[in-house]
Amino acid sequence: MKQYINCSLKPYHTFGMEVTAYRLVEYETIEELRDLLHRVRTEWSGKPWLHIGGGSNLLFIGNFFPGVVLHSSLLGLEVVQENDQEVLLRVGSGMVWDDLVAYCVDQGWGGMENLSAIPGEVGASAVQNIGAYGREVKDLIVSVETLAVDTGERCRFSCEDCNYGYRSSIFKKQLRGQHIVTHVTYRLQKNPTFYLDYGNIRTELADRPVTLKSVRDAVMSIRQAKLPDPAELGNAGSFFVNPVVDKCVFERICAEYPNMPYYEVDESHVKIPAGWLIEQSGWKGRSLGRAAVHDKQALVLINTGNATGGEVMTLARTIQREIRERFGIDIQPEVNVIQCYTTDFDVNINVNFGE
Repeated sequence: MKQYINCSLKPYHTFGMEVTAYRLVEYETIEELRDLLHRVRTEWSGKPWLHIGGGSNLLFIGNFFPGVVLHSSLLGLEVVQENDQEVLLRVGSGMVWDDLVAYCVDQGWGGMENLSAIPGEVGASAVQNIGAYGREVKDLIVSVETLAVDTGERCRFSCEDCNYGYRSSIFKKQLRGQHIVTHVTYRLQKNPTFYLDYGNIRTELADRPVTLKSVRDAVMSIRQAKLPDPAELGNAGSFFVNPVVDKCVFERICAEYPNMPYYEVDESHVKIPAGWLIEQSGWKGRSLGRAAVHDKQALVLINTGNATGGEVMTLARTIQREIRERFGIDIQPEVNVIQCYTTDFDVNINVNFGE
């Protein structure tokens, strides 16, 4: 277990704001996590605490978090079942997601290749139900193991138990804040089915043979061409969730915009790309203060340099309001907004942790 006091969180979130946490703890075992959760319930009771993954879905409002931030360093890969057709792979929550994708592609195990280059860690994949290019991680998950925050009890959820939906799960809704993911088991295919009809994958592949590696390379190339590198421009990837609307709403908008892109969800609902709504509202490439909408992908809000979380949120709310006024649709942030203190003095202050 590694502990840091007055620790900069800039390396721990992709928006790149200067934020300091009073305490950051990185745990390496389930027993260490259980002990930390016990301390959260007892000696740190009443103090704010936060569990983070790769920080690719966080926006801090303010610059000082006066509590404890927990981060998983649970690693490891274990084949728990294997036959001629498939492999069940159990993975620690702290593993970088794209490292896992690269490993599976190298092993010849299919299923994750369309989810290449998504930032974050394994634990967050199961909470967020990450997805891209026609695939969602729920299509691969067999089970999710957690530690209950209130009791420290080890729990196991089947994929069905997780109530997965579009960018949602039981861990984001009914059990929000009640469990911490420790391991995820995925089902991978030795004779993979390829999903090439979403986005520009076929175009990017051109005449190349369709293999796990070529599909991964194509997805990475597409993403790199339109998504900014967080090391250069701070961002959290897709800032908003694509709205799912009733057919009557879709038909009303489609009458005015017949070329509007969309994806049918079921007989009564349609998904409209939030990026298209933002672009039609004139925000693509525009800035508000030091926050801006990326000029290649309108779904991405960026930190152009020393932006505050408040500036990003002001931009997001302005976009939401204009889309609501123009289209009658509410778009919701995909990022998790963390409210902190705002200080203009040395953050080396006593927050009374009892030490």
